[in-house]
Amino acid sequence: MNMTTPTPELTRQQMRQSTCPYCGVGCGVDISCNVTGGAVSLDKITGTPEHPANHGRLCVKGTNLLETNDLKGRLLHPTVAGEKVAWDTATNLIADKISQTIAQFGADAVAFYVSGQLLTEDYYIANKLMKGFIGSANIDTNSRLCMSSAVAAYKRAFGEDVVPCNYTDIETTDLLVLTGSNTAWAHPVLFQRIARAKQRNPTMKVVVIDPRKTETCTIADLHLPLKGGSDVALFNGLLRYAHSNKQINSARVATYAQGLDAAIAAAKPWDLSAVAQYCDLDIEDVRTFFTWFSQAPSAVTFYSMGVNQSSQGVDKANAIINCHLAFEQIGRVGTGPFSITGQPNAMGGREVGGLANMLVAHMDIENEAHRTRVKEFWQAPSLCETQGLKAVDMFDAMALGKIKFVWIMGTNPVVSMPHRERVEAALRKCDTVVVSDIVATNDTLAFADIALPATGWSEKDGMVTNSERRMSRQRGILPPPGEAKHDWQIMCDVANKLGYLDAFSYSHPGQIFDEFARLTACENKNERLLNLAPLVGMSQTQYDNFSPLQWPLKEGDDGTLHSVRPFSSLIFPTPNGKARCIAVTPAQPTQRTCKQYPYVLNSGRARDQWHTMTRTGKTAKLHAAMPHATVTIHPDDAKALGIKQHSYAQLSSAVSKEEPCIFPVKLDKGIRKGDLFVPIHWSATWGSHSKLAKLYASATDAISGQPELKHAAVSLGPKTFNTYGMVCMREEDAPLFNQDCVSYWAKTQLENGVKWAIACEELLAESISAIVANIPKHWVLYQRKDTHSAQFFCTDKDQLCAYFSVGDSCMSETPHWQVPDAWVDSLLNQSLSAEDQSNLLYGKVDESFTQGPLVCSCFEVREKTIQAAVQTGCHSLDALGTKLKCGTNCGSCKPRLTEIIDDTLSELALPLATSLD
Repeated sequence: MNMTTPTPELTRQQMRQSTCPYCGVGCGVDISCNVTGGAVSLDKITGTPEHPANHGRLCVKGTNLLETNDLKGRLLHPTVAGEKVAWDTATNLIADKISQTIAQFGADAVAFYVSGQLLTEDYYIANKLMKGFIGSANIDTNSRLCMSSAVAAYKRAFGEDVVPCNYTDIETTDLLVLTGSNTAWAHPVLFQRIARAKQRNPTMKVVVIDPRKTETCTIADLHLPLKGGSDVALFNGLLRYAHSNKQINSARVATYAQGLDAAIAAAKPWDLSAVAQYCDLDIEDVRTFFTWFSQAPSAVTFYSMGVNQSSQGVDKANAIINCHLAFEQIGRVGTGPFSITGQPNAMGGREVGGLANMLVAHMDIENEAHRTRVKEFWQAPSLCETQGLKAVDMFDAMALGKIKFVWIMGTNPVVSMPHRERVEAALRKCDTVVVSDIVATNDTLAFADIALPATGWSEKDGMVTNSERRMSRQRGILPPPGEAKHDWQIMCDVANKLGYLDAFSYSHPGQIFDEFARLTACENKNERLLNLAPLVGMSQTQYDNFSPLQWPLKEGDDGTLHSVRPFSSLIFPTPNGKARCIAVTPAQPTQRTCKQYPYVLNSGRARDQWHTMTRTGKTAKLHAAMPHATVTIHPDDAKALGIKQHSYAQLSSAVSKEEPCIFPVKLDKGIRKGDLFVPIHWSATWGSHSKLAKLYASATDAISGQPELKHAAVSLGPKTFNTYGMVCMREEDAPLFNQDCVSYWAKTQLENGVKWAIACEELLAESISAIVANIPKHWVLYQRKDTHSAQFFCTDKDQLCAYFSVGDSCMSETPHWQVPDAWVDSLLNQSLSAEDQSNLLYGKVDESFTQGPLVCSCFEVREKTIQAAVQTGCHSLDALGTKLKCGTNCGSCKPRLTEIIDDTLSELALPLATSLD
């Protein structure tokens, strides 16, 4: 009998292209895949060289996408009340709950809260189901929190939500104004494009307008550290200055814009002195900015959350747009008011009408002709007739018992919405809370009655639109894990069970996109710039192979599609074809400081994390540069309160009824006195006292409904404990650490385990007893104690499984027992030599781990190593890159490298080299 050995299946390499799922830059990514038989695995990720958004570059988050793409922590099965159920059971229950709610309380008792993480096709189905078939406009999105003020301002000024700029404009302009954006951290790939453009064109000027001196200021020719919330006065002052100096051609502006006289009249009180005083700026710096802008051949104002997240966000944006209209800085290369979105498909959500005050395809709910058109196109039985509830109002209505059913998709509002305690109360009050997500646990899923497993990046398949109106494909490469489904499929399943089979019978996302494209073109006689008629009728192959395109689109004589620059003809989508200047008046933030709450709290993004860390939090590389949230304080404020670097501070506000937030302290002269800054990403999942959103009131812009998330009034004080320390454990053993046994904890993901920074109200001996209480009996315990500290570690089968170090002195005093977690992490799961054991007990750290904070995440280069290189002659980024490789991959660390170079050269009394070369 002959025996044959089965031939092993060959593995072949395949390259697939997709789009990064993080910020609104919309970077293209190339993914090298290993294909063995029918199985696909992702091997390597790089930027797509030909993608117009990034030209092959990625930031540190994009570079580490594959590090976050495993199934650890994924939601893989539908659950009801925490118990696994079949899909039919879950979707039948959802359909029944929606039907019962409508029958008993009406359609407005139902709400959807969706996300800029959804693809355009998902967004379209959610909007169609809610507004056309359920019959309510109570569908809003987390994009309300980031760009709704920009949308409202564009509509007021231009008649349509159209971003009038391209990324190439920020490279070709003579003057770039960055306001309300720490671009270096929030949009690193664009920041690198700006830095290279400035290097190519030394006459290009960059102005940064921000209360903080951020990393973005490393390329600034002028930094205006204005008082938070004073933007309208600054740009009104610019308008007045130019008018007073006869630098505005009113007759010319009148040919394409109306309302200029009223806008100038509103700006009349804001002379240089008034602006400088109101904004708390140096008058000569204000004069310089006004001179540069009013005389610039071309100018772009690049603005983001610092403008939008305000109770006056719409007026701030319109004050900016007024200047661009008045100075004829629009419709040309290198010009325009450029709002940058924060999410990968916030723009796509705007296109399909994902906000409660929109219809679809840039049509309006209040417009009867638009409603009739959409109703007939959808064959909708009960199209909404009035605007729905915006995000904050939606959760307020939920808390009052008016909304009985809510479906939350792809977002974490308990963390991201203001007034967290109110949001939690709303979800407790709501009869039925459905959450579709990719993760099994987060702050919002804790309130879910029904949890549905959705697909994530690398599994999802559809379109996204970036900040410059460029549509790109996110492609499904891997099969959905477990029982996960695409969001559009889940909603279609529910729609079918509600009886709407014909309207939701799609088998491929390309069919959904085609329907959306047809709707943008329906009866669109140049009424709206969003017209995707040239994309109607794409085959599935054409859809699958779709290359990035910007709208508005024009078909050339040869049949190829081209993008058209918006407003190049200076004709706008308004009834008379003219843009509108809007008269605006400065107003103080809603959340005002007072004697009890004297500090202004600002918040924003950190370089290496994304939103609420459900993805980026999975990889140790993205924790290394900033292990947990800190509160940034001016040294003078800290000194007055007796607060030291790395000690703890507590923050409270008038709206928070629970215990205060507690964060480690970071001192920084670059922040205004009286201001504080905390990054947004860390939450109750990552820290016992990290519920930042609880400090913000539900203050919103009256027009856009966007929350005021850049300006809260808080109290600040030192927080001391009796015991401080750290706990490191292997990943599989992490549940053995009882977080309730300590007064404070902040969690960090390590390469081989998990670390908690801890603090206890109890004295040292009591704290030690509580911490080690859950150690398994079969672990071998090694310990060393003295009067003020203790170190102990445990081995399991001769391998290090846990390390504990505690003491009674504050972290700011760098006690001998405080050791780098990276060092301990390198020993976890390792067999320990006698020397290793002694080193752990006595805190004798390997020298390679004593080089200070991580700066370059890609190559794990630390601060002291960089400083030493500068001291020995590496006085430029190129020199550092050659010697240490730092800054040569994603470039996200370049602003920090520049700061280190300057600080080190300053200490050496050498000329500074502040350029991102």
